[in-house]
Amino acid sequence: MKPLLIFDMDGVLVDVTESYRESIAQTVHHFTGVMPTREQIQDYKNQGGWNDDWRLSHHMITQAGAEVSFETVKEYFQSIFLGGLILREQWVARPGVLETLNRQFDFALFTGRPLPDAKLTLDRFADGLTFAPQVGMYEVTRHKPDPEGLIRIAAGNQRPLYYIGDTVDDARCARAARIPFVGIAAPSNPRYIDLVFLFQAEGAYAIVDDINYLSEVFAS
Repeated sequence: MKPLLIFDMDGVLVDVTESYRESIAQTVHHFTGVMPTREQIQDYKNQGGWNDDWRLSHHMITQAGAEVSFETVKEYFQSIFLGGLILREQWVARPGVLETLNRQFDFALFTGRPLPDAKLTLDRFADGLTFAPQVGMYEVTRHKPDPEGLIRIAAGNQRPLYYIGDTVDDARCARAARIPFVGIAAPSNPRYIDLVFLFQAEGAYAIVDDINYLSEVFAS
């Protein structure tokens, strides 16, 4: 049986700079009149505990002094994300990269997205690739950095497992599950160096710019 690569989705399989990150910025701006910078959003991500973009948006709105319910924030966020910003997502893997890697590894998915939202993107970009099992927001009761999702995937698995993510919450989740972590730190990240140091502190198995370099990680 092949080893299993467990992928996070946002910032790993797809570039969400103009989708999820833009949805955070536009949502905060809508309710506060203030447009947060990408650096400010990444600073929150680097703190850990802000894997849920709905809750991060609500927190930033509250911090700005606006009183808006979480459900109202979530509803607006989803209206602009599913209403068009999701179409700005870019698939990170170059043609053939994942297909070649799939000869050596099986794939699974552990994402903070609701699986119906994840399916929209996988159907658009990853036709022909199988990610199984798939664990999303509503398949767990405790979210990253809690390792529940990874532990569910690992249960009964005797083969080698690796988790590939792009946030410190992903790294802490993998560490708690005792699964080697491959950190994605894109040079375009506004807090690139900080993120690399955070991954190193969490004992990352490897750190690469994007998933196109995974074959080099597992070349031995």
